[in-house]
Amino acid sequence: MSQPSDWRSRFRHLLPLYGHRNWIVIADAAFPAQVGAMEIVATGEDHLTVVGEVLAAVDEAAHLRPVVWLDAELDSLTEELAPGWQVTRARLAVNLHGLDPTPVLHAELLERLHTVAQSFHVLVLKTTGTVPYSSVFLELDCGYWPADREAALRERMGQLG
Repeated sequence: MSQPSDWRSRFRHLLPLYGHRNWIVIADAAFPAQVGAMEIVATGEDHLTVVGEVLAAVDEAAHLRPVVWLDAELDSLTEELAPGWQVTRARLAVNLHGLDPTPVLHAELLERLHTVAQSFHVLVLKTTGTVPYSSVFLELDCGYWPADREAALRERMGQLG
């Protein structure tokens, strides 16, 4: 695990190396350490600050496009169950505006990470956030080759073969 003071430099080093099928997770403080091709870096910083910085950097990377996943449990929390939930949820909505996040059960997202980490690198930026189920999962995709063109290519290849 990396030290909190160097998360930005580690992130900036890895971002140009990442591409289609890599993942970046901005996790709350309770995210577990895991094995495999998963690198966990303790940021020592506010959850929503790290979310904003990471999304801005990914947006500037022309070779990347994030597919955003959120824990489905987040929408069922209340302020009474998880103090700070309202502010966190509202700020996440602002940060993720236009990215169309998809809610998936937390256990399923962890299973996806486990599977992905068998073949591809996953970076987890662990924050000081204490609102449960507020982690943001970014599945990276190609920023300059959209899914509709890939589908058209595959269809064309099938017609040629």
